[in-house]
Amino acid sequence: MVDVRNGDVSFWWRQIGIPAARAPLPGDIDVDVCIVGAGFTGLWTAYYLRLLDPSVRVALVEARFAGFGASGRNGGWLTNSVTGGRERYGRDGGIRQQAAMNAAVDEVIRVTDAEGIDADVATGGELNVAYTPAQLARLRAFVRDEAGWPGADVVELSADETAARVAVHAPLGGMWHPHCARVHPAKLVRGLAEAVERAGARIYEDTTVRTISSGRVETDRGTVRAGHVIRATEGFTANLRGEHRTWLPMNSSIVVTDPLPDAAWQRIGWGEADTLGDMAHVYTYAQRTADGRIAFGGRGVPYRYGSRVDTDGRTQRRTIAGLTRLLRTAFPDAADVPIAHAWSGVLGVPRDWAASVGYDRASGLGWAGGYVGTGVTTTNLAGRTLADLVLGRDTDLVHLPWVGHRAKRWEIEPLRWVAVNAIYAAYGLADRQEARGRARTAAVARVADLISGH
Repeated sequence: MVDVRNGDVSFWWRQIGIPAARAPLPGDIDVDVCIVGAGFTGLWTAYYLRLLDPSVRVALVEARFAGFGASGRNGGWLTNSVTGGRERYGRDGGIRQQAAMNAAVDEVIRVTDAEGIDADVATGGELNVAYTPAQLARLRAFVRDEAGWPGADVVELSADETAARVAVHAPLGGMWHPHCARVHPAKLVRGLAEAVERAGARIYEDTTVRTISSGRVETDRGTVRAGHVIRATEGFTANLRGEHRTWLPMNSSIVVTDPLPDAAWQRIGWGEADTLGDMAHVYTYAQRTADGRIAFGGRGVPYRYGSRVDTDGRTQRRTIAGLTRLLRTAFPDAADVPIAHAWSGVLGVPRDWAASVGYDRASGLGWAGGYVGTGVTTTNLAGRTLADLVLGRDTDLVHLPWVGHRAKRWEIEPLRWVAVNAIYAAYGLADRQEARGRARTAAVARVADLISGH
């Protein structure tokens, strides 16, 4: 454990190198659109604004560097999940939202090709595995529900069919859908930032935003005056004045192995580049990287008191130990392969767990986020939608049901710290109870679902 590199933003950035610093804001400036945050949401918004109207002056203001946050630290799942569930939008709205997410997966891949972004994209679909009888019951219920939704395209797999795709240890069954690709997050966000600059938008780094208001963004380097101001800060939204309870900054952590030997990969398989998850309450997510490693993530310490967020991606030693144990349980062939790097990232969680995008024409203020871990794809849909909203375009995107949605604010401290940690403790207990052979979901997990609104 002592040899595990911890933090340094993420393995993804460590692997390709932190980009050369861009200049900070040079002082007061005037633009048409100011975007706060240069992660995927902000970059996609800028990209499509300039694509649709090259005359629009766009500035992105970023506290550290483009892709410093969740965009450069995530598990690399470009998947079609509707954050918060499509059911909340009714039958017609849910179908339209799902179709838009499916199309967003394809759109990200199209742009990487068009812009020459080498992001290790591989389209293998998403595979989720059940390891216990209770997980299998949840999986089968989920598959039955998905069968009624066009575009979900989920199929149930037997234990043998699951192991044929990825030979995890002792699966009871699985489910798979085709609308997912593996990506290298840092390569994707770096390439997108370069494409945004080629399109004519300006990215100002090392510039901390203090306040956002109609027509103005106040920073430590000067004031940006803009007719349109977009908040694209996701898990770091709590750092902004007045936004402390808007979205909860939830932590997720990842470990990545050294490259596995060829003999281990021959036994494991994983030749179709599936992203890999499970049906646990405290779920895990994984990918086989392009250079033959296993990146394996999950929840560590889910929330820091007072909505505090990290600065360098460090995670707790017990989280590294727990994820390493889960990885080696799922992949006995990787038991002797060292862990090379561990890190964490912060994602935005609305009180109702539903992502949203919106724009108020009267004030010129817009926002997008609350992706709860599905942002690699959802940010693209958000960016295209925000571009249409800002430019006043009457498209199908601006009429999707998530547009304009607002969740209620999170509770004050210490209530939210107590609640979040109690909820995840309950989910952990439920997983332990189910691992002992329970046939159905543990009651404590059902109570946690009710309390969390998840």
